[in-house]
Amino acid sequence: MPDKYSSFSELTKYETQGRDFRVRLREHLCTFAVIAPHGGGIEPGTSEVAEAIAGDNVSFYAFEGIKPTGNGNLHITSTRFDEPQCIALVMASPWVLSIHGEDSESKVVFLGGRDEAVLNRLRNSLMAGGFSVETHNSPALQGCDTANICNRGISACGVQLELSNGLRRCFFESLSRGGR
Repeated sequence: MPDKYSSFSELTKYETQGRDFRVRLREHLCTFAVIAPHGGGIEPGTSEVAEAIAGDNVSFYAFEGIKPTGNGNLHITSTRFDEPQCIALVMASPWVLSIHGEDSESKVVFLGGRDEAVLNRLRNSLMAGGFSVETHNSPALQGCDTANICNRGISACGVQLELSNGLRRCFFESLSRGGR
C-alpha cells in the first residue's frame, strides 16, 4: 500500500504531535544510532526492540504512531523519511541501525543495508542465536538505497533489520499497545 504522506511536513498538516504521533529521542554523542522510524502502532514492536538494542549507552530515536486506529497512515517510506530530529541524529551518527516491521507470519529477520561487514557479523550472530535470517525478495525492503534513512549517517552505510510480524509476536504478549 502506498504511503498516505510523502514527507514529514505533509504529515504534520493533517496529523498532530502528542495526539496522533510522538517522537522519542535519546542522544549520546559519538555513538551509533538505533532508530525505529515506524514505531508505536505503525509497525508494532519496533520501538521496543530498537530501545532494547540501544540500551543506555547508544543514541535512540523512535517515531511512533499513537492513534487508537489507523497508525499505518503515518508510515513514510525509509527513503523519504525526513522527520527533522531523526535526520539531525542520523547525520551526526557514525553508523545507523534501523529497526522495521515486515508483514509475513514466518519467524524471520530480513537483513539489509549497505554495511556488508556488519551484515555478515549480524547474520552469523543471529543464526548462532537460533534466528532465521534472510534477505527480503523486495528491493524496497533491502535497505540498500543511499537515500534510505539507515544509510544517511556519517559512514553512508548502515544496517536495516526487517523483523517479520510472526517474529515480533514472539517477543511480546501481543502486538497491541498494552501487550508490548
